[in-house]
Amino acid sequence: MYASLRSIGAYIPQKAFTNADMEKMVETSDEWIKKRTGIKTRHFAEANEATSDLATKAAKVAMERAGVKPEEIDMLITATISPDYLCMPSTACVIAHNLGIEDKPAFDISAACSGFIYLLSIAKAYIESGMAKTILVIGAEKLSAITDFTDRSTCVLFGDGAGAAIIGVTDSKEEAILDVNIAANGKYQDFLMTPGCGSRHPASQEVIDQRLQFMKMKGNETFKLAVKTLSNDVKEILERNHLTSKEIHHFIPHQANYRIIKAVGDLLDFTPEQIAITVDRFGNTSAASIPMAMNALYEEGRLKNGEKVLLDAFGGGLTWGSAILTFCGR
Repeated sequence: MYASLRSIGAYIPQKAFTNADMEKMVETSDEWIKKRTGIKTRHFAEANEATSDLATKAAKVAMERAGVKPEEIDMLITATISPDYLCMPSTACVIAHNLGIEDKPAFDISAACSGFIYLLSIAKAYIESGMAKTILVIGAEKLSAITDFTDRSTCVLFGDGAGAAIIGVTDSKEEAILDVNIAANGKYQDFLMTPGCGSRHPASQEVIDQRLQFMKMKGNETFKLAVKTLSNDVKEILERNHLTSKEIHHFIPHQANYRIIKAVGDLLDFTPEQIAITVDRFGNTSAASIPMAMNALYEEGRLKNGEKVLLDAFGGGLTWGSAILTFCGR
């Protein structure tokens, strides 16, 4: 038995913020943002929308496209760094309730921008061990809730959104998630982190005054390590599976920064036509980034059944991962 990606879906909040809108909030410019990041717009959820609300809408699309009913789902796993609640219940439990999925396992993982690839690794293991047949995986973020809109170095980068996929079972290796590689190194934990409101720095007036409840990033250090790590990870998974970049139909990297994507693409000999780019439209949506980009390709008619896809991500932790799969949308 093999695990196979059976559908993709996404939800993008309606409220779009352009770079001109960001200019009104902090000292920045459209020219600087586009030159440094490639971002033109990002979308923010409404005040009354939580991460679970975005995820539920994306999940409904993925389920409808796969023809899967709530009672057919054996497990629901969500990747997020912006959960509905700090500790419990998990956002996955809330989503499961919203979808009418009852008495099935539902849990969150935290792997930041690598979250969706970590989800694929878990789903693949459960299905290929025979423990499940149909798994709903969701990467969802309301990063606007943990973004410091007084910090011009970070607030222009992030957006909200959700992406979901149905992972099912197949007996055909041609339809399989061929390989997944995930890893982490906590030595670089301070490159990307949300310092406050956990057990290290519990919620207090001092924590709030220091704005530690928001994401912090060492931009230059993260950029350099990201390019090196992503490139090496892709080389490793391609070589392990005896593939070259020319045999990949679509390279879908985490949409953090256009300069990182271009640098990695150039190092790995991918053509512009092979590389999915949505960072200009959505910004960095962390765990939702890759499924949102895959969904965009699908809805534009560019992602077709039987095509080979390579995913690659790098995020806080630091975490990273890559995956090779055949798109088998029903």
